[in-house]
Amino acid sequence: MVMAIGAGNDGRRSVTILGSTGSVGCSTIDLIERQPENFTVEALTAHRNVALLAEQARRLRAGLAVVSDPSCYAALKEALSGTGIEVAAGPEAVVEAAARPAEWVMAAIVGAAGLAPTLAAIRRGAAIAFANKEVLVCAGPLVMAEVARHGATLLPVDSEHNAIFQVFEADRREAIERIILTASGGPFRDRSYEAMRRVTPAEAVAHPNWRMGAKISVDSATMMNKGLELIEAHHLFGLPSDRMDVVVHPQSIIHGLVAYSDGSFLAQLGSPDMRTPIAYALAWPKRMGSPSPKLDLATIAKLTFEAPDETRFPALRLARAALDRGGAAPTILNAANEVAVHAFLAGGIGFLDIASTVERTLELIPDDGIASLDDVYNFDSEARRVAAELFGGAARTPPVAVAV
Repeated sequence: MVMAIGAGNDGRRSVTILGSTGSVGCSTIDLIERQPENFTVEALTAHRNVALLAEQARRLRAGLAVVSDPSCYAALKEALSGTGIEVAAGPEAVVEAAARPAEWVMAAIVGAAGLAPTLAAIRRGAAIAFANKEVLVCAGPLVMAEVARHGATLLPVDSEHNAIFQVFEADRREAIERIILTASGGPFRDRSYEAMRRVTPAEAVAHPNWRMGAKISVDSATMMNKGLELIEAHHLFGLPSDRMDVVVHPQSIIHGLVAYSDGSFLAQLGSPDMRTPIAYALAWPKRMGSPSPKLDLATIAKLTFEAPDETRFPALRLARAALDRGGAAPTILNAANEVAVHAFLAGGIGFLDIASTVERTLELIPDDGIASLDDVYNFDSEARRVAAELFGGAARTPPVAVAV
């Protein structure tokens, strides 16, 4: 849903950043610090990076700093002693931070853990810069119903959805034939299936174009990230699976396209720098300057495209099948993937085991559908348990009901 958002009485937009120490959070802060006269910071949250959170809070003169790991409370309190900045800890405190009266909230907590605080911001009708695709993946229909009920604004920040948002003519929806998400193909685009058996975590997090956190980098390498983006796009733009395509575009210059019935394709282009879509959301409905490198098309010279290989990258196929199946399938897919990626990064399973774990988890869990958030929490928890048992581990990533 799109509606106008404004600024406070002093002309500055009040901002809360959920996940301020991650890559998206740091990029958001970089933009805010370039135009400090335009923003005030209500709250910052992080998981356990106390040193960086405290430094950010001091620099931005935040009203509140929250660490979700309660064991880090004492360290954060000491780091911010004498600053006048409020300090809190624990999952409930992160939700309370999201509920504080900031006009604009960056939802950048990785994984299903971002659901509870994102909903808290939605329920007070805030503008949500949406960088956590897993929230819509695991609870899309329920979240979108809350957006409509409370008059919130969702501003997509993922580069692909942000690109489509910029060229999607919502008032002429009948003329839109399909949308196209682009994918870099990740670091293993040209590797054989057999060679991918030997992929290490260090290789998987080394994305060729983007600087991202470990989890999303692995998702990009398996192409699960693109599958999750398909599910997110379905909820954001209201299109069925057969009107959404994925194309591999190794240069990561075109981020998304909308195909219209008259044969026109509208695309958004930009350097692979997350500060571009973040700036668009941060200033919306206006625009602001960004330090992202400006495109030189003559130097780039060539843009190439290819169809994704769903044999070598089955995660994309699994995600589309989960979208088509509906019910709890996307929730199960997301939870199983989080557990499997965590296990891979810890050295417990191989790279190819990620997709096979997700597929087997989807097969093993009966799907009775989702009618409430309790159903989301229950399916999420069960999928984590089943996925972990498949490789003899423990579901160390906590369930969505309590994780922040």
